[in-house]
Amino acid sequence: MTVQAPEGSYHYKIMRRALDVIDSAGAPLPLEALAGEMGMSAAHFQRLFTRWVGVSPKRYQQYLALGHARDLLASRHTVLEAADGAGLSGAGRLHDLFLRWEAMRPGDYARGGAGLLIRWGWFDSPFGRTLAMGTDLGLCGLAFAEETGASEAMDDLRGRWPNATFVEEPQAIRHWVEAGFAEKGEARMHMIGAPFQIKVWEALLNVPTGHVTTYSDIAQAIGRPRAVRAVGTAVGRNPVSFLIPCHRALRKSGALGGYHWGLPVKRTILAWESARTGA
Repeated sequence: MTVQAPEGSYHYKIMRRALDVIDSAGAPLPLEALAGEMGMSAAHFQRLFTRWVGVSPKRYQQYLALGHARDLLASRHTVLEAADGAGLSGAGRLHDLFLRWEAMRPGDYARGGAGLLIRWGWFDSPFGRTLAMGTDLGLCGLAFAEETGASEAMDDLRGRWPNATFVEEPQAIRHWVEAGFAEKGEARMHMIGAPFQIKVWEALLNVPTGHVTTYSDIAQAIGRPRAVRAVGTAVGRNPVSFLIPCHRALRKSGALGGYHWGLPVKRTILAWESARTGA
């Protein structure tokens, strides 16, 4: 019996291969040529793209190109204003409408999650196999495993809260995961981090879909303009990928910078969002 990969994982693998093909070509490829490189018919490849992101392969190649991040920085750069403690801005991530979050108290974080019950499960997503973790208050972890591997993703998230109790119970958190990726219903998050990290993650929530910002802008927004390196570290330690959009943080030069779950995932997410918003 042949076991088919979940749709999201299958799509991500195709996009990952397309990255290599597009980069090696150095210029946009005609539909037939790109489909041939992917081992598909032009019609099947066209249907796959349309179903996954809603634009043509030709258009999507422009988003996957290495220069796309620089184009975004030039045309869709969001300069974050200093946080005033009033919560999320009206433009930020459109999460005001469907994302609610609560931060763990610093003392609880310092205890490494002691006394905390964290439920976890594996899910399919537009960016491949995804590990999600959540407390009673919301999602506390979201990791993409296509580049790092499943065991590495699991060890990474569990290692952040070593004293917590972990239980495999995907149904308990499925509604939050599905709401987060579909941007429908209400997704909840439980931010578990040090106070400085949480400030950085809150600033990221103010970056609208289809826009990008820089590490230095984030440092300015949280009132720590000299702490660019520390901000970069906090961005990289974001445990709830995609919902806290660390993929939208770029270097001033327009270079992608790092991404904890692999740069191909970051490029694919930026391209996916740009295509969906027309950025």
